[in-house]
Amino acid sequence: MGDQIQFIVEKLNQEPFRKNYNLITFDSLESMQLLQLLSDVLGEIDPKHDVDIREELPEQTAKRMLSLLGILKYKPTGSASDSSTFRQGLVTGSKPVIHPILHWLLQRTNELKKRAYLARFLVKLEVPAEFLQDDTVADINKQYEELMEAFKNLHKECEQLKTSGLSTAEIRRDINAMEEEKDQLIKRVERLKKRVETVQNHPRMLEIARQLRLEKEKEESLAQQKQEQRNQLFHAEQRLQRAQLQLKEIHHAVVDSKPESLMKKLEEEINFNSYLVAEKIPRELESKKNSAYFLQKVVAEPAMSQSDLDVLEIKINEVNAQMNQLIEKRMMKYEPVDSKFSMYRQQASIISRKKEAKAEELQAAKEEMASAERQMLQKTNQARELEGADILKGDEFKHYVNKLRSKNMFYKKKRLEIAEITAEYGVLQRTEELLNQRHEAIQQQLQAIEDKKGISGYSYTQEELERVSAVKSEMDEMKGRTLDNMSEMVKKLNAMVAEKKASLAPVIKELRQLRQKCQELTQECDEKKIQYDSCAAGLESNRFALEQEVKGLLEERVQEESNYRYINCMKRNLEVQLQRAKEEMKAYVSSDPQERRKAIREQYTRMILEQENLGKKLREKQKVVRESHGPNMKQMKMWQEFEQLMECKRECFLKQQNETAIGQVIQEGGKDRLVL
Repeated sequence: MGDQIQFIVEKLNQEPFRKNYNLITFDSLESMQLLQLLSDVLGEIDPKHDVDIREELPEQTAKRMLSLLGILKYKPTGSASDSSTFRQGLVTGSKPVIHPILHWLLQRTNELKKRAYLARFLVKLEVPAEFLQDDTVADINKQYEELMEAFKNLHKECEQLKTSGLSTAEIRRDINAMEEEKDQLIKRVERLKKRVETVQNHPRMLEIARQLRLEKEKEESLAQQKQEQRNQLFHAEQRLQRAQLQLKEIHHAVVDSKPESLMKKLEEEINFNSYLVAEKIPRELESKKNSAYFLQKVVAEPAMSQSDLDVLEIKINEVNAQMNQLIEKRMMKYEPVDSKFSMYRQQASIISRKKEAKAEELQAAKEEMASAERQMLQKTNQARELEGADILKGDEFKHYVNKLRSKNMFYKKKRLEIAEITAEYGVLQRTEELLNQRHEAIQQQLQAIEDKKGISGYSYTQEELERVSAVKSEMDEMKGRTLDNMSEMVKKLNAMVAEKKASLAPVIKELRQLRQKCQELTQECDEKKIQYDSCAAGLESNRFALEQEVKGLLEERVQEESNYRYINCMKRNLEVQLQRAKEEMKAYVSSDPQERRKAIREQYTRMILEQENLGKKLREKQKVVRESHGPNMKQMKMWQEFEQLMECKRECFLKQQNETAIGQVIQEGGKDRLVL
């Protein structure tokens, strides 16, 4: 208990609580202070529970804490294991109840934070069945379950990404490296473009290179398709060969067999398949369903910690121990009525086990036969592909067949011996079971006689004493032998140590001299190392200065090259502009009217005149439109009113026709009534 309180105080004095408690101040806390401290710890795990308990009723505080502890899967231990005692201690703030809760919470704070976060989204709301009959409520509940499953999947992906080792810093470094590579590639492409621009017919050459790349890609795709078609052809040939082999086997089976044997084989296959369908496969299917149900149940529950697994393992061990005790009690108890049927039960269980074992052996044999057939088919294909392979013919084949027959006879003989041995083993096993049963009955009778005589356990005690005495005699003999062996071993070891000392004396002298030399060499090595380090530091500083100077010169060269290229470009632009100005001046000064028309000034003057004429025409049109706008609007209004008038007349005409038709129907109905 002291270690528990020490652990609680250390955790509360750390982040994020910072309570500055010691053992005395923590032990002197009152019940309300303990409850507030527990509420603070729960609030650190789930922020919804960061509440001042003075502002709520004690029942509400206990209910809130119990609900969160239930979600976190806290199980009371010790004297508070009873639910009523635990609840009462939680309401009153009892130390034996609060201290274990604090210890448990502070041990696994991070794990419980995660569990509380998941509980906000994974604790399912129970909707009564009568409300689920409403379609709207059922749809909303279904959407709620789908969202819960989606949250589970997203949370799993998030945890996998967190544990995958990829951090934001690494991703940023990768992005920066990729951007640098991109810039380098862009610069390289620009340099290549500049180099290519100086080559004659470079667009045509680029187009040819692009077509060459496309043709290579087509060639690769065609080669891949060709390989796929070869594989498909190979698989089709294998299927054909298997089908041909099966057809030959069926022909041989039909030729060599009789209808009775075929019927017998079919009956055996039907019996075996019916056993598989009726007994074996349903049992395996039921076991698989049970295991799948338990696995789904385990997956649906929240994640369990190592402590929860330890508790479950302890419970499993306890239940197994109880089961073993009950089995032993049942075996100790003598029941004559059940003993009559025990023999038949045992025989039935043995037969069922043998039946299951034989069915599994038969299934395994079928699988092995299928694999052997596949291997045989592969070997035959390989033999056909190989050229010049030796094939048995004539006398060699007959000799091979005779050899196989002799081996088959030997195999059948051994198989009969194995069957006899297995039958004898079954008889011996049954004899052993009967003898064990008889021994148990005699032991029970002997125990009953001992109980009557008042010396119960005498035979067991006598057997134990005999066994202990035999073990003691064996141990004494072993001790005597071990003592003798140890004394001999000690003598041998002393002799070996003396021999080793004598042989190692000159070596030790040489080793001392070598140690002195080693010390001198190490001192000399240290001095040389110091000189080397100083020289290397000076050279490194000189190298760094030279590298900086070279780097500056390289940057200056790059800058000067860019300036040179910029000046060349500006020079070319100015030359082009000067040439255009000379041509314009020549055309403008020329006496030839055709040449003067080619001048840019003449072209612009013609365009200005055309635009002025176009503006005059548009202004005239605008004037005409303004003058005719009023009468045109008035005429359009009159046509709209005329259209409304005609629409009104049409509606009135249709209404009048409907009224006359209804009146005729009413008159005809009245006449019919009068006739009736």
